[in-house]
Amino acid sequence: MKKFLLLILAMLVLQACARETPSDQVLTFTIPASPYLNYSGRDDVLSGGVKMIPITTPKGVFRVWTKRVGNNPKIKVLLLHGGPGATHEYLEALDSYFPAASIEYYYYDQLGSAYSDQPKEPELWELPRFVEEVEQVRQALKLEKSNFYLFGHSWGGILAMEYALKYQQHLKGLIISNMMASCPAYNEYATKVLMPSMDQKVLAEVKELEAQKDFANPRYMELLIPMHYEHHILRMPYEEWPEPVTRAFKHINADIYIPMQGPSELGLSGKLLNWDRTNDLPKINVPTLVIGGKYDTMDPAHMEMMSKKVQKGRYLFCPNGSHMALYDDQKTYVEGLIKFIIDVDHGQF
Repeated sequence: MKKFLLLILAMLVLQACARETPSDQVLTFTIPASPYLNYSGRDDVLSGGVKMIPITTPKGVFRVWTKRVGNNPKIKVLLLHGGPGATHEYLEALDSYFPAASIEYYYYDQLGSAYSDQPKEPELWELPRFVEEVEQVRQALKLEKSNFYLFGHSWGGILAMEYALKYQQHLKGLIISNMMASCPAYNEYATKVLMPSMDQKVLAEVKELEAQKDFANPRYMELLIPMHYEHHILRMPYEEWPEPVTRAFKHINADIYIPMQGPSELGLSGKLLNWDRTNDLPKINVPTLVIGGKYDTMDPAHMEMMSKKVQKGRYLFCPNGSHMALYDDQKTYVEGLIKFIIDVDHGQF
């Protein structure tokens, strides 16, 4: 009897639904009206904002991966990841903040990184060629002086500075995050400030492994993670590092990282060893934000100096931040970053 009553009830529900939705009626949905979601005229809607951009190089044409998020004709931020040879992935924390601020932004894997082509051409891993790559990406994405903000973190900060010194006529704003303007000064800070504060017995073992060029030895990272990474790269227990960060670290292209940065995690020894643009900073005339962290591998005092050397600078200090201040001092970092972009956009910088 109970089953029979349930069957009758189900039939009544189906009949009611049939009356409300005629068989010849097509169900539709409407996207909420929002300028940030207005993608009319875009050529990347089908791919969810992804574009593979052809890049002309001395070794031929290759493709780099980009992805647009959001829609704001007045604010477009191109994100330059670190490494060299890392990926856009560790910057994904910005997904939690930029959309709410109506900031249109572009993830971008530089040539040789993750989702982009990875040619086995050592001659391509040179700073001037990367600068020309960024300019080609800018042109392909139609970023202009009226809306183009360039963000660079770590190595991306070097690339952003170099781009600004050559192509700042296309920029509305520049963000240099966790990167000094001098690699010799960076090495000096590591030698005179960071290393003396470390456990000297552990440091001696790390140095011995480096002297033997035994960087692949599991013991090397076993020592560095608690001594260096958890103090100066991202101040959280390593096993609790956010997934985008660990994913990005797994995807670093050593064929780019080692020739340019060098194999050691305690200093720089690659092609960038003598790079120094400190004296050229006054040539940068666009609004510039420099971000530093108290526990960074980069000297926060040097980065404050950078903000004063450019013509229109602001310094954002993250008192709880390390090299990944985007994560370990997130509130300070993101609020300061968004405030800079909005201030420039509103003409209040």
